[in-house]
Amino acid sequence: MKKNNTLSDLKEKEKDARRKIIVDAAEREFATKPFNKVTMRDIAKRAGISPALIYRHFPDQQSLFAETFSRGVQEVFKGLYKTIDESPDGSIEEIARVFIEYFTMHDQYFRMLMNFFMDGSVDRDLFDKLNVMERQMLDNFDIIFRKMKLEGDIRLHSHTMFAALTGIVATFRNHPLKNDEEVLKHRRLVAENLARLFIGLAGRQD
Repeated sequence: MKKNNTLSDLKEKEKDARRKIIVDAAEREFATKPFNKVTMRDIAKRAGISPALIYRHFPDQQSLFAETFSRGVQEVFKGLYKTIDESPDGSIEEIARVFIEYFTMHDQYFRMLMNFFMDGSVDRDLFDKLNVMERQMLDNFDIIFRKMKLEGDIRLHSHTMFAALTGIVATFRNHPLKNDEEVLKHRRLVAENLARLFIGLAGRQD
């Protein structure tokens, strides 16, 4: 029995290792090409395996995209949610800063997200998976605005914040007159300004 368990554990570890190799390769492909231009053959070639092996782990390109993107962003999102939960006022300035810094430092995930949004039709299963992640983000932004006691449509405030933060990262990409450090500094300034606008709006309600 112990031997069987050991073999089973080894097989599971091998399976996990293969999935990691596939997701690593997919991440690089999705980050460099539009979503609808990436094929399983491209990913297989980069991973050094056969396309058939990928299909043993992922039924299609969209499910692989969802796995890849989710793995990339879930850790930072967990950190954001913990900060929001533990802060008495929601820490909107810190949340805005961390969001901007993460997608600046991990540009491949931002490119994956933008390539996906801007290309092709969306499979329902993939839409549902990405929608879950978006709802989690918006739900936690809702907590910020409730802690700030901001009046009005809380979910609209959260949508506005998410769209604005994403727009900040997108707007200042590939600036011809700024290096990476200068771009990040400017993004931080704009994100701080956004947070202060919400803080000011909450303050005027007191």
